[in-house]
Amino acid sequence: MKRATAIILTARVVSVIFTPFYLPILGLIALFTLSYLSQMPWRFKLQLLILVYLFTILLPTLLIHLYRRYQGWTLIQLGNKERRMVPYVISILCYFACVYLMDYLHVPHFMSNIVTAALFIQIVCALINVWWKISTHTAAIGGVAGALFIFGELFAFNPVWWLCLVFVLAGILGSSRMILRQHSLAQVVAGFFVGIICSITGLLFL
Repeated sequence: MKRATAIILTARVVSVIFTPFYLPILGLIALFTLSYLSQMPWRFKLQLLILVYLFTILLPTLLIHLYRRYQGWTLIQLGNKERRMVPYVISILCYFACVYLMDYLHVPHFMSNIVTAALFIQIVCALINVWWKISTHTAAIGGVAGALFIFGELFAFNPVWWLCLVFVLAGILGSSRMILRQHSLAQVVAGFFVGIICSITGLLFL
């Protein structure tokens, strides 16, 4: 009994830590760390990371939390397919606002494209959710994998070890979502591949 409780608690912690909203900021940190952009002024990098954090993590998390409290739902109850649409709309609007502000502030296009790719993933997942409950957690980690692949090609660094780490984390995260009975194996795997495809598409063509 204690072992089962520990496993469930660990799965919840993993789900909270690797929330889908961390994709844009992880992408920017990877860009600033693994490419020649590490030479950019630290003040610019810090200001951009704060902006992205506010609009893609803090604001949507806070608004969704307030919405959940207003409805009187637990996190598990919010995971119901029909109840996920409002959180999707909230996160999509926050991401739109972030992209708009980055464009207004003339942030280089390939940086704002990271948020655009994450927004694209959110929109695709929201559309799929109308018919089928897909995992946005694994879609986000799949988006990180797609971004690393593209960054490796564009900025000439070898992302193999980072990709290995992402695949391990994706396995842990997907297992956590299934342990919590939020998703099936098909939903977890589909989310991961949707994230990869949308990330690559968003970074190259949007």
